[in-house]
Amino acid sequence: MQSTFKIEKNKQLIKNWLLFFMLALVASGITAVPVEQGLSFMIPFFSSDSFIGMWLERVYAGVLATGKQYPFLFYGYDWLAFAHFVLALVFIGPYKDPVRNKWVIEFGMYACLLIIPFALIAGYFRDIPFWWRLIDCSFGIIGLFPLAICYKKILWLEEAETVNEES
Repeated sequence: MQSTFKIEKNKQLIKNWLLFFMLALVASGITAVPVEQGLSFMIPFFSSDSFIGMWLERVYAGVLATGKQYPFLFYGYDWLAFAHFVLALVFIGPYKDPVRNKWVIEFGMYACLLIIPFALIAGYFRDIPFWWRLIDCSFGIIGLFPLAICYKKILWLEEAETVNEES
């Protein structure tokens, strides 16, 4: 029989990782809205001669030109942010009841894994430098870690509940 203390400790660990993951989703979404201001803030940190600096300046020029001519295209950024916020809300289910809502963690893990081929393929067709696509892929890889920890703890909780029911 599993101790109540160990069960509660694992539940709290799941909650902590999920809260981190949800806040990361919200923070990522927030950065999508002020793209012009974010780029103008970041550019001074990189030399104009560096490949990162040159890329950021190119992106910034594209953002400025697009904003002047076609500001409605940035509505897509607003929806990107909204999607991040909504996805963060989905994880409230496993936050409240991790075992019952294990499927949300599985969904999140699949989504993190799918970032990799999506970034590599879509980035190729959008002429995104390979090194930048790797940065995009890293978001999926980094997001996978807290979800994998939660998933492992949920499997442990399922086992603990089964053992406790049989006792």
